[in-house]
Amino acid sequence: MDKIIIKGAREHNLKNIDVELPRNKLVVITGLSGSGKSSLAFDTIYAEGQRRYVESLSTYARQFLEQMGKPDLDSIEGLSPAISIEQKSTSKNPRSTVGTVTEIYDYLRLLYARIGTVHCHSCGRPISSQTVQQMVDRVLRLPDGTRFSVLAPVVRDRKGEFKKELDALRRQGLRRVNVDGELFDLSEDTIKIDKNKSHTIEVYIDRLVVKPDVRQRLTESIELGLQLAEGIVKISPVLLGGDDEAILADGAGITDENGDITFSERFACVACGISYPEISPRLFSFNNPSGACPACDGIGAKMFFDPELIVPTQDLSLREGAIEPWEKRNGPFFQQILEAIAGHYTIDMTTPWFELPPAHRDIILYGSKGDEIEFWFEKNGRRHTYKKEFEGVIQNLERRLSEYERRRREEGTAAQGSDSFEAAYEEFSPYMNKSPCEECQGTRLRKEARFVKVGSLPINELTAKPIRDAKRFFDGLKLSPRQMEIADRVLKEVRDRLGFLVNVGLDYLTLDRTAATLSGGEAQRIRLASQIGSSLTGVLYVLDEPSIGLHQRDNQRLLETLFRLRDIGNTVIVVEHDEDTIRAADHVIDMGPRAGVLGGRIVASGSPTDIMSSTGSLTGAYLSGRKKIEVRGSRRQCQNRYLVLKSCKEHNLREITVRFPVPARA
Repeated sequence: MDKIIIKGAREHNLKNIDVELPRNKLVVITGLSGSGKSSLAFDTIYAEGQRRYVESLSTYARQFLEQMGKPDLDSIEGLSPAISIEQKSTSKNPRSTVGTVTEIYDYLRLLYARIGTVHCHSCGRPISSQTVQQMVDRVLRLPDGTRFSVLAPVVRDRKGEFKKELDALRRQGLRRVNVDGELFDLSEDTIKIDKNKSHTIEVYIDRLVVKPDVRQRLTESIELGLQLAEGIVKISPVLLGGDDEAILADGAGITDENGDITFSERFACVACGISYPEISPRLFSFNNPSGACPACDGIGAKMFFDPELIVPTQDLSLREGAIEPWEKRNGPFFQQILEAIAGHYTIDMTTPWFELPPAHRDIILYGSKGDEIEFWFEKNGRRHTYKKEFEGVIQNLERRLSEYERRRREEGTAAQGSDSFEAAYEEFSPYMNKSPCEECQGTRLRKEARFVKVGSLPINELTAKPIRDAKRFFDGLKLSPRQMEIADRVLKEVRDRLGFLVNVGLDYLTLDRTAATLSGGEAQRIRLASQIGSSLTGVLYVLDEPSIGLHQRDNQRLLETLFRLRDIGNTVIVVEHDEDTIRAADHVIDMGPRAGVLGGRIVASGSPTDIMSSTGSLTGAYLSGRKKIEVRGSRRQCQNRYLVLKSCKEHNLREITVRFPVPARA
């Protein structure tokens, strides 16, 4: 069937209309605001297409998908699986960026892991392979008598049960392993590992003491460790306190918070004594502990609960809900807690917040600091009392948020876009402010990742460039024949996806731009570019005014993008007011004649030429020139009156000051 045939559509204000739409064409639905455009496009056509697709799936699959209700209509024929691209924020998760949403960042991580040149983050020199002898020399620089273990990290932050790996270690005569920090004896077949969680398994190779005759045995142990762990070995000194922390100050590899030293056979700076961990795609992921800045956990900024946001209306009293996050969540429970605090410290619950003494406000926000307060709760009609220290509103919020973060880390990176984490962020973000992370300077990555370069740029500098400049960088990137062989397909994906973003008018964005700061129009065009990159065919796409917020000079590139979607075998339905889009359409439907109850009818349908010749179409009257909007000959003067905004920093604003003229009254 080459048509979509709709009969008796009555959703919202639609007046039992019949309409036919050509398949595999660009169809524009236009008309006055409120005339029924969205009711036809989204609430009828898309809703029914999505509903039918979900119903075609198995019962098991359907339980994970939101199913839309059946729209009010008699019948619809010729539908394809439908995808809606609306004007709404892509994500409010602070971890989502333009790069991650478009999947370009995933390809960049792979590119940097495969052909990136590692540089020392201390001296900046390119890093070469580290020999076993160099590792031995560094270990023997520890003070005589230092006891240490040689471990091989055979599993690093991966999911699974690893029964085969443990059996292989047993057959080699190895006796002990460290699983997620817990010591196990390999001779006892009682090691149970949760396959749904990420684990780190380190096998003990040897236990040694630094002394003159240990070199040969140490060399053999390191060689075995490198063999088992694919080029990585860990030295774990036994530190006894006192001055022992200074033992590692001369740069013997990468030292973690436990004093353990990790060596890599592949990457090490001989001059500085710095060894790199395994260079893998996860090193460049700010959503993975392996790559995220340890100071800000990959956010790029230190998020903190701001007292001014927690109490936004300071003329409210505690009883009136001055503590906004507590008022919105389980208000009666938290109100009871405040009543107990007020009784203990003789705080007037009816006094406006700004009139409370600073000491009382500090107790409520930051806790009682050791002072125990008598709280109560009622159960089965009886009051039960208990005494405890009050943690404070801010610590209460921090603790609850950390629980969500801990669960996210335990569940892995897949949890970052989960409903629970999104809901948590939705709940807490209105009361949080941020300051730039001093450790990573907003790049989100640990320093090891920031010193791996492709061409002349590390990944954080590349993603900070406007997309047009990033595309120019890759178009001019020169690689060796070997590097080109490795990276050819990845580079093609990166270049294509950057080109799609340029074509939809988003060349000014940066890949590290947080998705939550995008406008609805920008988010819609990003999803549009992603759909082009997916190269799906036989799909019905429904778009909501994609030209909104787009500069007129980029209109033609957007239209070419829509043509491309159509030409590969898709039906593209666009709700639109833009003149260029209407004139470029294969088929136009003009809704009206007016808005609300006076709309919901098909005023005209056909090619743009047909619409222009229709006497009943308001859109056609303006397109043909029969009607036009007159431009006023004179304009009111502002008379030196301005609305002034100073130091604006919201989203991507760079602390700008701007003046808007205020016209004088007529």
